[in-house]
Amino acid sequence: MNREEPSAAVPARDKQAEENLWQRHKAERGVWTEPMLAALARGLKGKKWFSLIDKVSTERTLQPAWEKVRRNAGACGVDGITIGRFEQNSQSRLPAVKEHLSKGTYQPKPVKRVWIEKPGSAEKRPLGIPTVTDRVVQAAVRMVIEPIFENRFAKHSYGFRPGRGCKDALRRVDELLRAGRPHVVEVDIRGYFDAIPHDRLMASVREHVADGRVLGLIEGFLKQGVMEGTELAKTVEDMPEDESQDESQGTPQGGVISPLLANIYLDPLDWLMAGAGIEMVRYADDMVVLCHTEEEAESALEKLREWMAGAGLTLHPDKTRTVDMNQADSHFDFLGYRYQRSRRGRLMRLVRPKSLRKLRESVKPRTRRANGRSMEAIVEDLNRTLPGWFGYFKHVKASQLGEIDGWIRMRLRSILRKRRGLEGRGRGIDHQRWPNRYFTKLGLFCLLDARETEIASLRNGVNC
Repeated sequence: MNREEPSAAVPARDKQAEENLWQRHKAERGVWTEPMLAALARGLKGKKWFSLIDKVSTERTLQPAWEKVRRNAGACGVDGITIGRFEQNSQSRLPAVKEHLSKGTYQPKPVKRVWIEKPGSAEKRPLGIPTVTDRVVQAAVRMVIEPIFENRFAKHSYGFRPGRGCKDALRRVDELLRAGRPHVVEVDIRGYFDAIPHDRLMASVREHVADGRVLGLIEGFLKQGVMEGTELAKTVEDMPEDESQDESQGTPQGGVISPLLANIYLDPLDWLMAGAGIEMVRYADDMVVLCHTEEEAESALEKLREWMAGAGLTLHPDKTRTVDMNQADSHFDFLGYRYQRSRRGRLMRLVRPKSLRKLRESVKPRTRRANGRSMEAIVEDLNRTLPGWFGYFKHVKASQLGEIDGWIRMRLRSILRKRRGLEGRGRGIDHQRWPNRYFTKLGLFCLLDARETEIASLRNGVNC
């Protein structure tokens, strides 16, 4: 008797379980194979991965890497090639990149340095913009090596990791505060991304990656030259002394691979704190430690100082501190939120003052009184910002959302007053001239209404 063939309608393997295998290891299909994931799960002898460059240079890695870069958009680098221009010739550019990677002749170009505003500060911070080609290669390298490190990263690390985000970190902080850990260490590493020592970082990468060409690519990205404005590309050697930076440290903010490297360097700290029973919540270089007692908090801070000194890093003396959240008016900031104890003893979530200033600085230029646009156009413009802002800050105290709504409507009423030939801000009688429902009819996004709608939806969901 012939063996019965399996029905075409019944898959030979569980497709959902197969897909979960890639999701579980935060790996990209096509880049990571099932045998590689199995090896990752059981652990390699010697804990090192060899022969990875062929995974980086293959079309099945470079193509999705390019697609990620295209989706993220961003400015051009020092070569002036934009995302659009790269896309026009991607079918010829990607094979050229593949060939250089395969032959070991790929050389990263200098990064373009731009200066961006620091929210709530007169200072600016440098951002290094790699070329589109370099971003594609960095994305390819990251796709290949990220699962290797994700497999061992500590659970209380949330920043720039697949399947994790700010909200997860904030939820964990809430859980620990409710669990009776009111003594908080607010941690700030001075200039973290600019201070990471290359030799120690590369030693951490070499613990698990042994492919010399992949390691060479990572070192090349760490030691790229810098180009600022219309200057020629510079390396540390040809910079004037007052402009030079120590090329033995720092990972450029703006690079695709920089967040992963930053996490790799802080991973030993995560495990040190966890091994000592210390509850730390970390998002990249932003972190807080939550303790039961003041003594525990001081001990944790001392352990942090010792580790940072050994890692070539420094805690900011003014921004690193311990806080007793049992005290009225005490507070600490984390990921844009301010946790504050009211005078009556209630723990509140507020918008961090720097984050609030950033919103105001975004709204003010669009709501100047000398504004030639129609009110409908102004509202449409504001609505490009407000829903996303609410999506992140919707958990703050309701009255603060109401205050922000009121401030935005005041600025809109001030525009309407000026158009009537009146001076001053929109307040008092203007609330009758242009009541809140006037702006609701225009479609203005209202933060407080959005909060109430969401709460009602959650209640209905529970009742169902």
